[in-house]
Amino acid sequence: MLHRDNMDAHSFHCNTPAIVSSRLKIPMSTLYVTHPAALRHETPLGHPERADRIRAIETVLEKERFASLIREQAPMAEMESLTLAHPESHVVALRDLSPREGLVRVDDDTVMSPGTFEAALRAAGGAVRAVDEVMGGAIDNAFVAMRPPGHHAERTRAMGFCFFNNAAIAARHAQKRHGAERVAILDWDVHHGNGTQDIFWSDASVLYCSTHEMPLYPGTGAPSEQGEFGTILNAPMAPGEGSAVFRDVLTQVVLPRMDAFQPDLIVISAGFDAHWRDPLGSLNLTEADFGWATQQVMALADSRCCGRVVSVLEGGYDLEGLAKSAAAHVDALMGREIKA
Repeated sequence: MLHRDNMDAHSFHCNTPAIVSSRLKIPMSTLYVTHPAALRHETPLGHPERADRIRAIETVLEKERFASLIREQAPMAEMESLTLAHPESHVVALRDLSPREGLVRVDDDTVMSPGTFEAALRAAGGAVRAVDEVMGGAIDNAFVAMRPPGHHAERTRAMGFCFFNNAAIAARHAQKRHGAERVAILDWDVHHGNGTQDIFWSDASVLYCSTHEMPLYPGTGAPSEQGEFGTILNAPMAPGEGSAVFRDVLTQVVLPRMDAFQPDLIVISAGFDAHWRDPLGSLNLTEADFGWATQQVMALADSRCCGRVVSVLEGGYDLEGLAKSAAAHVDALMGREIKA
């Protein structure tokens, strides 16, 4: 584990003027978190959420240009971390449902194998570890490449390939452990993060912003869904839309709202299934769009929260599109320029 000092609740705030976006041109210290347990969450033959997703990311991040990544294995989340976003009964129910052999269905899309529960614990634990290292100042930013994903997991319901809401746990951990007052979550997965919206619907201290295709699973994410305190921002895109619309939505709608929120940390729900190759969506983004979006978020984070960004993997089901998009995302996190 990287060293970090014990801090009082508010010592993480920037004490210097806003860092200019030219910081993106110098190398960043980027933490990459994963674990072999992600490969042991088994799904039926032909299921899109499969272990090869992690293998594809691992392969591309073995390239020489990623040699300077700081690499850690994801620990298992403790109950006290999981219950920041879910009741203990939800955690216990999933633990008890975990099979000793074979597969057990949670719903039509979501299955558990003997390795699923550990993988889910480590996916959440990896997000917690990344927050600790970023908020502690040990590294600049982090990418947690684990499965199963998390943004469909509601407070008391596993669904849509998801069991624990990793992004929500990360946000709440930053608040409880590190004293963050406001956390912004940006979700650019092609599917709406109904689980994250559910968890933070009545929480004024977390801003949830989502770009997604609509209509599409799970059927939520209309602009009218704004939360009890107006801290839910849904910016749906129509099937077939691509780079121009996505970039316009981010620059004109989402990023200004995040900037006005003045977050102490930005969490990215980094789904790459809005890529044009992906079989589960009909948007037409490219890997360059994800790299560009990452740079925009980093510039905002530089001006508002000392550059603190934690990214957690969500969807992305075409292996080539996923690998290229994850590489562009990590390139940007590491401070490299992304060509449009």
